[in-house]
Amino acid sequence: MLPGADHLPTLDTPRLRLRWLTPADDADLLAVFGDIEVCRYTAREVLTELAGAAALREEIAASFAARTLFQWGLARRTDDRVLGTLTLFGFSAAHRRAEVGYALGRAHWGRGYVSEALDAALRFAFETLALHRLEADVDPRNPASMRVLERAGFTREGFLRERYHVHGEVQDAVYYGLLRREWEARQALARATA
Repeated sequence: MLPGADHLPTLDTPRLRLRWLTPADDADLLAVFGDIEVCRYTAREVLTELAGAAALREEIAASFAARTLFQWGLARRTDDRVLGTLTLFGFSAAHRRAEVGYALGRAHWGRGYVSEALDAALRFAFETLALHRLEADVDPRNPASMRVLERAGFTREGFLRERYHVHGEVQDAVYYGLLRREWEARQALARATA
């Protein structure tokens, strides 16, 4: 996957640029991952200081170097401020499968940013990485995230009770999957109706 690349390629959307995170983004990362409401549905501890954001960014870079995680900053094109992240992880080369996850600063919820970023990431996953399947899991108390996945074509495939222990609470998980052929059919339909 991306042999020889020292950082992720930039993916542009109408309002966003999915890009490599730099030290200049640490304050924005802290704003996103320092919010308990954002972290409530992630397995990540809430950040409390700028050093934690820098450590997170370095962990992301190291995981990319090992090709175990691809995590972009979602930067607004108008000012290059990072509003959140979008991640491909849990890669299985043998099965051509990965998982997708995202986090968005609370001030930016409800504006369609994650859907826009997810469209670009799906294209990258299926066309550049030649994956066959993408998966996602969502806490059922997060209906906005479930709507994002369903609008992108993901199918609800299962419900796992008390799957996670996060931030002192037990969480269930709703599992979603998207196959490459399903994504391709949606792309063809979108082109035909455009």
